[in-house]
Amino acid sequence: MSEVRYMISDAARLVDVEAHVLRYWEEELELSIGRNEMGHRYYTEENVQLFRRIRELKEQGVQLKAIKMLIPDLEKGETEITHLLARVDRLPVPAEGQAAAREEKMQQFQCIMSRLISEALEDHTEKMGREISTQVSGHVIKEMDYLLRMKEEREDERFKRLDEAIRSSQKTRKERALLKKEERKKRSFFGQRKGQTV
Repeated sequence: MSEVRYMISDAARLVDVEAHVLRYWEEELELSIGRNEMGHRYYTEENVQLFRRIRELKEQGVQLKAIKMLIPDLEKGETEITHLLARVDRLPVPAEGQAAAREEKMQQFQCIMSRLISEALEDHTEKMGREISTQVSGHVIKEMDYLLRMKEEREDERFKRLDEAIRSSQKTRKERALLKKEERKKRSFFGQRKGQTV
């Protein structure tokens, strides 16, 4: 029977921490976590139990540097927290222990802040993208309406001028035709009178 393998999200849920915390602990404690053919982490039941014990120690205020020294006991299956805490009390605390603890807390804080900022930026970017898209669409539509109105007004003005030119031309032709008609009448009238007197 094959062993159960958990993806990081499932393991994090079982341990009751965020996935990035598992990655951070794995790196800081130099834990050997298996990877599948694609290079993705997978966690066994033993890994989950180990991370649960690490979480319990962290909740008791034990720093990762001290936990790192307890990893052999934890991997052997030592589950008695009081026994592990007693071992931690007997561990030599280096002079820079407090500075290292502050540094570790600062790294955890930075990791959490980075994740929060990334999520906020992603959310904000998505919202801004939608808002800008809506605003740009609105402005483009208004601008296109304005340009179409201007084009229609220019065409209307051009057609009015063309119509006026045609009417003016027709009026001029009518006037010329009337003048020619009048002239012909005069000529024929005066031409007949001359013929009568001769």
